[in-house]
Amino acid sequence: MVSPGRVSGVIRFDVFEVDLRAGELYKAGRKIKLQIQPFCVLALFLERPGEVITRGEFEKRLWSEDTFVDFDHSLNTAIRKLRQALGDDKEKPRFVETLPKRGYRFIGKLDYAALPVVSETPAPSSCVGQLAAILADGELPFALLSVDEEAAAEREKLDAANDDVGLSLLIAAQRLIMVPSGVQVRILELCQHGSSSCRVRILEGEHYGKTVLVALDRLAESP
Repeated sequence: MVSPGRVSGVIRFDVFEVDLRAGELYKAGRKIKLQIQPFCVLALFLERPGEVITRGEFEKRLWSEDTFVDFDHSLNTAIRKLRQALGDDKEKPRFVETLPKRGYRFIGKLDYAALPVVSETPAPSSCVGQLAAILADGELPFALLSVDEEAAAEREKLDAANDDVGLSLLIAAQRLIMVPSGVQVRILELCQHGSSSCRVRILEGEHYGKTVLVALDRLAESP
């Protein structure tokens, strides 16, 4: 049997196909929309099918240690969206099983005959190179993105202090830029310590060609 931690390319289970390199999910040949974060959760499941993956392991692999987010809410949302994409039922699961106080387990049967053996690579890195679209912050028509790690760290401090003047100064210095919702980007690399955020290159609009940092849950599949 092929070791699940050493697979890449297209993985098949039931009527689904997952292209890890392209970051795409298909059902009976039809492409299914799935945001980056739920896809990375699925990729980790497929790396370790049949194994219990604790919430702590998800946090370590898919969320950065220095990113201040509501992890429980983010993971719950990613699992819910993944189940929706797979048409799975939490109460009678076919693919994603919840184990109270333990974690989650992928219980779908993989088609191992279709899996090529390759060098071991963490599954979430399959997001790199993928096209995506920016999601707006809340009800705003744009996302406010940091140009580098230093600007991101400074923004976190200003947000915590409710310092709107400081944020305005960062925007004026073009260390934070406003990117409209729906703008297409390409994922260049996952940020250090995991994959809760990544560096992307903007592919359209007034900021064309610039690179910025963005949280994976603020990216959607490119139309």
